[in-house]
Amino acid sequence: MRWILIWSAGFVLLNLGLGLIALLSGVQTTSAHWSTASRAPLGIAPDPRNERQAIIQVYAARAFSWRGYFGIHSWISIKEPEAAHFTTYEVTGWRVRHGGKAVSSSRRAPDSRWFGAEPRLIAEFRGQEAEAAIPKLLEAIRHYRHDDEYTVWPGPNSNTFIAHLGRVAPELRLDLPPTAVGKDFLKTGLWAKAPSGTGYQLSLLGLLGVLVAWEEGIEINLLGLTYGVDTKDLSIKLPMVGRVELSPPRSPEA
Repeated sequence: MRWILIWSAGFVLLNLGLGLIALLSGVQTTSAHWSTASRAPLGIAPDPRNERQAIIQVYAARAFSWRGYFGIHSWISIKEPEAAHFTTYEVTGWRVRHGGKAVSSSRRAPDSRWFGAEPRLIAEFRGQEAEAAIPKLLEAIRHYRHDDEYTVWPGPNSNTFIAHLGRVAPELRLDLPPTAVGKDFLKTGLWAKAPSGTGYQLSLLGLLGVLVAWEEGIEINLLGLTYGVDTKDLSIKLPMVGRVELSPPRSPEA
């Protein structure tokens, strides 16, 4: 019993420390009202009117308000061949709370800010490989099993949705950030492919689990918080803080 208390206290103190680091390191959240928070694009995404090929992009940005200290919101944008626009697919909780479906589609810019938070491009595919993956992704979106439910923690949420699409289309080799709370949520079963499709994971409702994969490395999930080591890119993964690079950045000549 004593050791349980010691480990529990250590776990709480560790995460309080990580939360403080995230706060002091300038994790980008917004205190603005959602109706006035910026949704302006950053200019990362290509102009679809100038691109004939198929494009798939996955983005992530810190969640709105205080939730942004703990995790991110992620979404996927798809441009079919010859299309003059992207279609962005994402999961939001307010739609479910008002009697709608969790998954929404819109023509908002793929790289638009998420209520003030700047997005980061975490995966991109173009050309024939993207064109081949799009039918699988659209089918998975249409039949998403959690389309009538949403839970911020431990899931299913927006990151659960994107992780599911990664498993459906492993060619994306999707390596979601450790701050993607909900990515490990498995409602049915304990065993699944990793979101990147390059390994496997065990997960108990997204609350306790382990993941081993070439893209993600080794991850341990405790109460929905991800701790891990990415042996491929030499970095450690921490909840709230995110990825911490251990190797020095490459020079332009490298």
